[in-house]
Amino acid sequence: MYLEDLFGLKGKVAVVTGGARGTGKVVAQGLAKAGAKVAVLCRSGADETVSLIEKEGGEAVSIVTDVSVEDQVKAAYAQILDRWGSLDIVFNNAAIGDHKSSLEVTVEEFRKVVDVNLTGEFIVAREAARIMVERGIKGSIINMASMSGSVVNIPQWQCSYNASKAGIIHMTKSLAVEFAEYGIRVNCLSPGYIGTEPNKRTPKDMMDVWLRMTPMKRMAEPEEMVSAVLYFASGASGYTTGSELIVDGGYSCI
Repeated sequence: MYLEDLFGLKGKVAVVTGGARGTGKVVAQGLAKAGAKVAVLCRSGADETVSLIEKEGGEAVSIVTDVSVEDQVKAAYAQILDRWGSLDIVFNNAAIGDHKSSLEVTVEEFRKVVDVNLTGEFIVAREAARIMVERGIKGSIINMASMSGSVVNIPQWQCSYNASKAGIIHMTKSLAVEFAEYGIRVNCLSPGYIGTEPNKRTPKDMMDVWLRMTPMKRMAEPEEMVSAVLYFASGASGYTTGSELIVDGGYSCI
């Protein structure tokens, strides 16, 4: 019972953005297993994620949402409040990337990545905090950053992605200080390479470089992100805010 009390989320309402596949999908399931009701926000919908949660006895809903569009985020939160009456946890995970030389990338392409990854996470976090403040909820917002916010990945070029993730790390610290007086905690997770389906399709020569530069010589499993999110989401991290948890197999140490 001690660990259930410390890490359990029974009675909590959680939001996961970008939860139709990959890490978001796995984390949504993990939050549900810990007892939370889970709303999955995704541009394409997340019916499969919801179905998997419901098959294991959990409660979830899919809401089609583009996180970079303010009105859509507000509408999604209104739907969540109508359904469950609360909002306690946000895993701010939706993101896109673009492997392209900065000499070739267009301003429009650069802006698109920053708009989704950084501005989108700001919109999702801000609107959640507004609800939490209004209702006196001492919630937890977990932003998805990346080791790419601190290192420059090679051999691929991804300046827009790296810049957006660096922005998320400092935005997290800024929001943490700003929201602390309301009892709202804001932290971020910075993973290394994760073995999602898109990453598994990486060309072998690029993958070889990734693994060679990672001291643990492997990519993370998406499931290995669940425990990190549960720590930030639960009472176990009650005095933790403005923190970045790096889960990269040692990549950023060298």
